Amino acid sequence: MSSERQREETPHYLLSFLDTLWLESGLSKNTIEAYRRDLLAFSNWLKSREGQLTTATREDILRYQGVRLREGRKARSEARLLSSLRRFYRYLCRESIRESDPTAQIESPRLGRALPTALTEQEVEALLAEPDCEESIGLRDRTMLEVLYATGLRVSELVTLSSEQVNMRQGLVRCVGKGNKERLVPLGEIALDYLQRYLFESRPAILAGRASDDLFPTRRGKAMTRQAFWYLIKRYAKQASIDKPLSPHTLRHAFATHLLNHGADLRVVQLLLGHADLSTTQIYTHVARERLKSLHASHHPRA
Repeated sequence: MSSERQREETPHYLLSFLDTLWLESGLSKNTIEAYRRDLLAFSNWLKSREGQLTTATREDILRYQGVRLREGRKARSEARLLSSLRRFYRYLCRESIRESDPTAQIESPRLGRALPTALTEQEVEALLAEPDCEESIGLRDRTMLEVLYATGLRVSELVTLSSEQVNMRQGLVRCVGKGNKERLVPLGEIALDYLQRYLFESRPAILAGRASDDLFPTRRGKAMTRQAFWYLIKRYAKQASIDKPLSPHTLRHAFATHLLNHGADLRVVQLLLGHADLSTTQIYTHVARERLKSLHASHHPRA
């Protein structure tokens, strides 16, 4: 779940909670780590006031929220903090470590529905064209971008793909997403062509005789990190003169939006993205609708 050093720095009761959360909830490692950071930060704040995490009161939590609010923390960050605290104190009550839940009477902050930044199809094409496919690393990067745009995978799902998860004959990727839920996603002809070329030309050159199960290894023969791939996206976007605000999910957002723009069924997009709830996918209908309104305003003579 976390490194040995992190475990050593984490109180035993908090470790027990995180391990239980990991086993019972199916949350991702990144989410579990975010919970650990939230709870440790609150614990340290309490210690500076001679308090303890296990005995914190509702007033302690409200004061801490006030401090964070004055620091300019965003509503989404505060909502995650409260979620971390709620899970933790419910766990303590369940384990009879304390009798009451101090978060029970605290309301979650209201979150606005932020629309994801969507690249146009032309911008995606420009981004995909940036890697130099005459070089082994460039061909790897182009293949990763093509697979990401063709499948809508999360970046964390892409960089952890193994060779066994790709069925070249059927043109499918078997992906294990959040909550260890498995889904099959089609690659599409272009991504499949790049993947075949990459596996034949580039991957053997990158590995230089070393063995690896990772589909997209680095020069060191190890799996690429999410942060390293995010750096690649930003670098290629800059080279392509794309100045929109980007995120690691930029191509995932583009995948969903462009499918809907071309008439895909929302339920199908939900399955491809691996969303448990249709309402999560519906945000892309708003993006597609705004795109249609923009096109109408730009091209209709009476707009």
